[in-house]
Amino acid sequence: MIYIGPAGVPISCEERTTLAGIGCTAKLKLNAFECEFVRRVGMSNEMAKQVGELAKKLGVRLSVHCPYFVNLCSQEEEKFKASQKRILDSVERAHFMRAGVAVFHPGFYGKLTPHEALEAVKHACAEMVDEMASRGITDVNLGLETMGKQATFGTVDEIIAVCKEIERCVPVVDWAHLNCRYGGIFKTQEDYGRILDELKSLKLKHLHSHATCAEFTPAGPGAGNEKHHLTLDAKKPDYGPLVKEILRRKIGTTLISESPILEQDALVLKRMFEKQGYKF
Repeated sequence: MIYIGPAGVPISCEERTTLAGIGCTAKLKLNAFECEFVRRVGMSNEMAKQVGELAKKLGVRLSVHCPYFVNLCSQEEEKFKASQKRILDSVERAHFMRAGVAVFHPGFYGKLTPHEALEAVKHACAEMVDEMASRGITDVNLGLETMGKQATFGTVDEIIAVCKEIERCVPVVDWAHLNCRYGGIFKTQEDYGRILDELKSLKLKHLHSHATCAEFTPAGPGAGNEKHHLTLDAKKPDYGPLVKEILRRKIGTTLISESPILEQDALVLKRMFEKQGYKF
């Protein structure tokens, strides 16, 4: 099944709360919502339960985005532990709202080599999975997002390597990030297919992903650095080929719009699927 929705409360929603945002999402006939803990996890577990109950009632699939202040590659113990806590706090809220994945940006290479960073992220995720188990949280996955800058941990290969080795870790494919990182890689249906082929080894039941467009600065052959998000009409990348490839492969997926015009571009994505004959 295909799920599409906004990253946070729709812009058109007058009441700026999570509950209202889910209600607005459902009224727009969108069926996914990513709860954004951008700076901190300010939601109580009791509110998370209410969020989950409303989403279930309205048929909206939930996910959570952890705070941006996360760096699992940090060599400073205080920053490392604070990063794990922010993720685990988000996971706990995800558990109470019955969201299946808590998405996060893994971190920055800093002074580490890519291999050292990979080992650091694996170690951090293994510790968090153990902590989740000790709390009885077995229904939430850690979602490691692919990243759009050369200095950040988050190539396709790196994310897959973590997910292969550490249980309860899943990839979150940010298509715009990858397009930036690899210097404008997505032009055809086959280009998207190559990434989906790489993910096959994980035998995913459902692929969680982010969709927007983004400007990037070239950083050498086949490389770039993300600058800022753009609306889907920029076609950087063009999502038409991805829609066709998802439907061709019959992949169950969630597409969360991170466009500057959140729900408007979520609706654009929905219409793209409908034009190909998909019925929501």
